Amino acid sequence: MGPSPAGLGRATAFAPASVGNVAIGFDILGFAVDALGDRVTVARRAAPGVTISAITGTSTDLPLEPERNTAGRALLAMGASLALDFGLDMRIEKGIPLGSGLGGSAASAVGAVVAANALLAAPCSKLELLKFAMEGEAVASGSLHVDNIAPSLFGGLVLTVGIDHPRVKQIPVPPSVRAIITHPHMFLSTKQARAILRRSVDLSDFVWQTANLAGFISGCYTNDLDMIRASLEDVVIEPQRQALIPGFADVRRAALDAGALGCSISGAGPAMFAWALESRAEAVRAAMQGEFARHGVQIDDWIVEFASLGARVIGGE
Repeated sequence: MGPSPAGLGRATAFAPASVGNVAIGFDILGFAVDALGDRVTVARRAAPGVTISAITGTSTDLPLEPERNTAGRALLAMGASLALDFGLDMRIEKGIPLGSGLGGSAASAVGAVVAANALLAAPCSKLELLKFAMEGEAVASGSLHVDNIAPSLFGGLVLTVGIDHPRVKQIPVPPSVRAIITHPHMFLSTKQARAILRRSVDLSDFVWQTANLAGFISGCYTNDLDMIRASLEDVVIEPQRQALIPGFADVRRAALDAGALGCSISGAGPAMFAWALESRAEAVRAAMQGEFARHGVQIDDWIVEFASLGARVIGGE
């Protein structure tokens, strides 16, 4: 549903979850996960400014103060940039667990700006919305990065280059490939997971990781599954973060033994993802389930396709 010439008075948007980094693209690569997401309703109000009237769903103890909330901060940035002559009230229905590594903070910010965009007589471009949502994401992670925001907004597998002037490119994924997502029932703060990272990288690891990123993207464009399999390996971030996820090494090994093209951490974790041919996806999921169970870790899991519309308005009046 698109906005009327005068804009809607109220709109609800769905913003999907996402896998950030995709192993070899730290802070620049991500893909949307339509199996779960956040719903954000934004309504016009006469008084200026932004208010959050309710937060429901999987996480209800998030801040109601807009300055401390990812979605609220995104709308504040949007309102200030556009000099809106009306206020915005927001209701957030969380469908993504907090601290899951599945882009929950990004989805709230994206859902907020997409819903608010439907209220405008002259809607913003997706690139403008991306920049507003980035301001919100910084509340949760402590830094500006777009590897969750961009796929949640645009859908599919997305490469984003640059922060001040981001360039967004949707990368084709071989149609025979599926993603297996596993979410351990535990909380892991993005700030905590970023804080443990070393500030420098060995030259040999830099070359290896750069080759893997280039090889992976080349494999996606040319439908070269062997290249994807050879390249989907994180030699920089994963070794530092894997200790934060119980059973990580065993889960990864089981996924690869079951035929996965690759397996790594989703975003900051604790969620993990694997890529596999559709014909092997169920076996890879079962292998990952089994290893998590052996380590006494309860999980939710999904097998997802890469076709995604990204964030979209699902209702309005």
